[in-house]
Amino acid sequence: MRPSATPRRPTLVIVDDERPILDLVGRFGETAGFDVVRFSGGREAMEYLEHERADVAAVDLRMPDVGGLDVLRAIRTADPDCQVILMSGDATVDSVVEAVKLGAIDVLTKPFDLARLKALLRTVKEESARRRRLLAAEHEVAKNVEFCGMIGRSPAMQELFGLIRRLAPHIRTALITGDTGVGKELVARALYLSGPRRPKRFVPINCSAITESLFESELFGHMRGAFTGATDTKPGLFEVADGGTIFLDEIGELPLAAQAKLLRVLESGEVQRVGAVDGRRVDVNVLAATNRDLRAEMNAGRFRADLFYRLNVVELRVPPLREHREDIPYLTAAFIRDVNTRMHKRIVGTSPSVERRLAEGQWDGNVRELRNVIERASILAEGEFITERELNSSLAPVAAPARPAPLASKPAAGDIGPPSEALHSLEKEHVLEVLQRLGGNKMAAARVLGVSRRALYRRLERYGEDDKPS
Repeated sequence: MRPSATPRRPTLVIVDDERPILDLVGRFGETAGFDVVRFSGGREAMEYLEHERADVAAVDLRMPDVGGLDVLRAIRTADPDCQVILMSGDATVDSVVEAVKLGAIDVLTKPFDLARLKALLRTVKEESARRRRLLAAEHEVAKNVEFCGMIGRSPAMQELFGLIRRLAPHIRTALITGDTGVGKELVARALYLSGPRRPKRFVPINCSAITESLFESELFGHMRGAFTGATDTKPGLFEVADGGTIFLDEIGELPLAAQAKLLRVLESGEVQRVGAVDGRRVDVNVLAATNRDLRAEMNAGRFRADLFYRLNVVELRVPPLREHREDIPYLTAAFIRDVNTRMHKRIVGTSPSVERRLAEGQWDGNVRELRNVIERASILAEGEFITERELNSSLAPVAAPARPAPLASKPAAGDIGPPSEALHSLEKEHVLEVLQRLGGNKMAAARVLGVSRRALYRRLERYGEDDKPS
């Protein structure tokens, strides 16, 4: 994490059509340590709050253009974390009740109880400071509960980490099971990194990405002239991993013919290059992973029983995110830390409402989906916090998690699964897609993206798209 050298001062927005009230409340806010923004009308304030974040807003109940309750509703929609104080010289019981229902923290009557106003501002400021301390603590916990690139403080993840530590020095073959996006490759890497073969190679293979016709050549190698296009002798990936560990991801995707050839190698410890007469001995640990129920696949005749039992010497089940939701704050903190490092951002964390939504999310794509959402939201974030605006914009384009690349690169510390690449290209693609969908209307695009028009113009200039019509 790259925190700001000086924490941002909290922001107080004051909305009142009476200049003396603006000046009085503004002086109190500045004395209390707030950055103060003043508006003499509700409509102007609503436009500002669509794009800028405020910690607290003091809003007059009765104004000529837009009433205070309408401003309150707009604030709750645009930024649910903004605290709102209503001010009125003639508040009725009904208006007070309505204000409380809409989420106002208090209704102050004019002339003000200045001690009460001061206490409210102090409370908001203390809550902001407390939020920062909480997020800082979550960042520290995330670092302390990291194990081989995985984050988990929950009993389910700690049990998995303990099992990996106990098994790693001894196992030669293991089956790793779990839903898509839970981090099965990281479990395989943890077994490798915690075991005696760490000095040797770790070779990941995505079985679903290798066509059946090339399977034997890719895994076991071929001799020059063995088939059309075989212009050189090539060792297979089992030979490349000799002395180390080979990871067979998506093992359930292998066709039956390929399963038989793999079984022969696992049982004999020999690979035979395509076109070769003699076999070659290899010494590898074999870790396999699948999101399928291989027992059901076996019963359906789609997976060989003898291969299943050969692989399933030890099974490690990686729990889905819904079974360890208490880890979401720490995963989020780790992903934000990673984005801050790679993109030179200064994001402190998420707003309280975003944290609640993340904790309650479905996450069918598990930790990989959570990471993608946090990265997208971080790209869009202009300030120190990921707010509802960034979260809403980042959730829309995220569909089912993508299938990993054939040979996934090693994940960065704090990540689960292969790290996202070309974040700047992803940002550009998303921004231009929104702009095109809205017919080039930059004001509307900025509203959908949850950024200011000025920020959108800066991005378009960086993309070389600033001459597009608005």
